[in-house]
Amino acid sequence: MSKTQFKAESKRLLEMMINSIYSKKEVFLRELISNASDAIDKIYYKALTDDSLSFEKDSYYINVETDHENRFLKITDTGIGMTKEELETNLGTIAKSGSLAFKTENEIKDGHDIIGQFGVGFYAAFMVADVVTVISKALGSDQAYKWESTGADGYTIEPVEKDAIGTEIILKIKENTEEESYDEYLEEYQLKSIIKKYSDFIRYPIKMEVTSRRLKEGSENDWEDYKEEQTINSMVPIWRKNKNELTEEDYEKFYQEKHYGFDKPIKHVHISVDGSIRYNAILYIPEKIPFDYYSKEFEKGLELYSNGVLIMNKCADLLPDHFSFVKGMVDSEDLSLNISREILQHDRQLKLIAKNISKKIKSELQSLLRNDREKYEEFYKSFGRQLKFGVYNDYGMHKEELQDLLMFYSSKEKKLITLDEYVSRMPEDQKYIYYASGESYERIEKLPQTELVSEKGYEILYFTDDIDEFAIRMLVNYKEKEFKSVASGDLGIESEDDKNETEAVANEHKELFDYMKNTLAGKVKDVKVSKRLKSHPVCLSTDGELTIEMEKILAMMPDNPNMKAEKILEINANHEVFKSLTDAFENDKDKVDLYTNLLYNQALLIEGLPIQDPVEFTNNICKIMK
Repeated sequence: MSKTQFKAESKRLLEMMINSIYSKKEVFLRELISNASDAIDKIYYKALTDDSLSFEKDSYYINVETDHENRFLKITDTGIGMTKEELETNLGTIAKSGSLAFKTENEIKDGHDIIGQFGVGFYAAFMVADVVTVISKALGSDQAYKWESTGADGYTIEPVEKDAIGTEIILKIKENTEEESYDEYLEEYQLKSIIKKYSDFIRYPIKMEVTSRRLKEGSENDWEDYKEEQTINSMVPIWRKNKNELTEEDYEKFYQEKHYGFDKPIKHVHISVDGSIRYNAILYIPEKIPFDYYSKEFEKGLELYSNGVLIMNKCADLLPDHFSFVKGMVDSEDLSLNISREILQHDRQLKLIAKNISKKIKSELQSLLRNDREKYEEFYKSFGRQLKFGVYNDYGMHKEELQDLLMFYSSKEKKLITLDEYVSRMPEDQKYIYYASGESYERIEKLPQTELVSEKGYEILYFTDDIDEFAIRMLVNYKEKEFKSVASGDLGIESEDDKNETEAVANEHKELFDYMKNTLAGKVKDVKVSKRLKSHPVCLSTDGELTIEMEKILAMMPDNPNMKAEKILEINANHEVFKSLTDAFENDKDKVDLYTNLLYNQALLIEGLPIQDPVEFTNNICKIMK
């Protein structure tokens, strides 16, 4: 029997495909099962237009079996089969898709149900097999044929005996090498796992003889192994079922089965779209944060299916970074895939699906915030940081989309509130949305800088996340109300009388403040009388965009940019410490130096900043005590 050579182009393509097109060898089984499903689909479509054909779904299946001893893996289908000419055309010419031709000939709408489109998937078998044998008998034919190939050197076709219509693909699995083991493609457990992973939702049963255990008849503790045929795949995916048929438990079970998380999801979203682009999706908002969520190891993305066949485990392009916590899947017939069906071509359809999904996630989160505040706050404690990062990221591109989802702790309510809730209850005379930053709510509560704002009766938002101030600076304002730190130079609160009084004190003691400024040269930008302090003697405020809390966060970064806030030392002119300063200024400049350094270090400690010379600081305290 003579061997037919592949055409030169096909030979090169086969060699390239075996070595580089597919990133994972296990996808060969996905491709062969998808082809088998196509073959059954073709009979189904023929039956729609041919009255002499009937389609009894129970008679159609795909069978997977192994012969471990001889290293054979066989995939059998009861589909339409192939004639000698079709074997020659479809398998002898690489990238000649029989499924694509069938769709064209039968005027089946592109992408509808028939999976195959490139005609290269079959050749993925050569990644794991030394010899590939195809035995096929076509619908309406009396003769079966065997196609066989050992790879790029060509193939043979010869007539054989076969009773049933359909196709058998027999792979002679490669021997193990030092670099790679091929035994897993003969192991029952591994084959089941691959089928469940990629082909769980193929619409026809995928049957396999599996080993089970049972008690021997008449025995109480003596077990035996036995073989039984099982259907491995689920067949009907949950996302194609009517939502009215599904319960909360069904969605939770799917979440667990797909290993999206070990928690119980806070909310699920079931989407079915049948418009310019068709897709189904099931999305989950998790309850608990994954252990690696804020690490480089975490991969965002949704599972992507094409006609029920898994294409990608993590399709990152379907989720924006700020919604990277969302788990779930998307199934579409309209996606443009590359030749290996592993990678998406970045096209308009994909972007449209991603845009719609993002809108839906935001809508569902807003609904959760309105209708189940407790659950939303639970979600926010886990993933609020990611939303705030989304506001800051990409130069604020998504800030308007996310601003209504943000929450911050309120000085008045003693709980998380939204920006909308803050603004809705602002007094008419309040110009700004005030905030204070610190390591914890308790520490912020005690900050001297909050005194004037609190005395005025204004609400303060407490920022304890390192991203908070950066996000708010990117947001700039909310509903035309600008954000203002309680430590900023001008709080916009003082009355004209207060301003005049402060200015008078500043003029009266100008020499003292200038002297203190020189004493702290290089440490502070200025020393001045405070407008905000009531009971505390001293505090630090800032001038410019960079605040003290932002300086601390930048200092912790690996590539520390060494950026410093422009600090101003503010002195409370109504505190008894100020009298000590003015008395010392008239009689003892050394004491003024001592007091100035003590007050400066005291202000640093209040802010949680390090003291440059702790020994000098303690010695100065001892001097005062003497």
